Amino acid sequence: MTEETTAAATRQAASATARAEDAAAGTSQAGVPAPPGGGREARDQVTVCMPAEGAYLSVLRTATAGLAARLDFTLDEIEDLRIAVDEACAMLLGQAVPGTGLECTFTLGRDLMTISVSVLSQAGRPPASDTFAWTVLCALAGSVEAMVGPGNRLTIVLQKSREPSGSV
Repeated sequence: MTEETTAAATRQAASATARAEDAAAGTSQAGVPAPPGGGREARDQVTVCMPAEGAYLSVLRTATAGLAARLDFTLDEIEDLRIAVDEACAMLLGQAVPGTGLECTFTLGRDLMTISVSVLSQAGRPPASDTFAWTVLCALAGSVEAMVGPGNRLTIVLQKSREPSGSV
């Protein structure tokens, strides 16, 4: 991976984070007022697209940490999410069609982050849910689902709730 490629990927992640900041301020990416943030309603959605190659995963881990920090997740929760995204991507990259892209969508709620990671799959089958890696993924993320959509698009969806702070 060249420095130019790394810089481009970093700029994409920074741009996605900036769009998330704009939306958290009350507008969506299209400049439309964001829905009121009550309960677990989505406040914003950030999508990061990159080549389906392991060399780019550091950008995704950084975006995950930045967005989780915006929602006031604890340092432990942020690290759990970073590792969970890395694990989910490792499962997906093993089945990805060479030369295609990986797409990660972060849906930010008031106290919930949903992360959907997908690739175009060669085999078109979800990862086995009876493996150690899947068990670790569930422990880190809280809620995990895998599905195959049209055109063998393999998706893993992670949901992590922010622990209550204890303050009123």
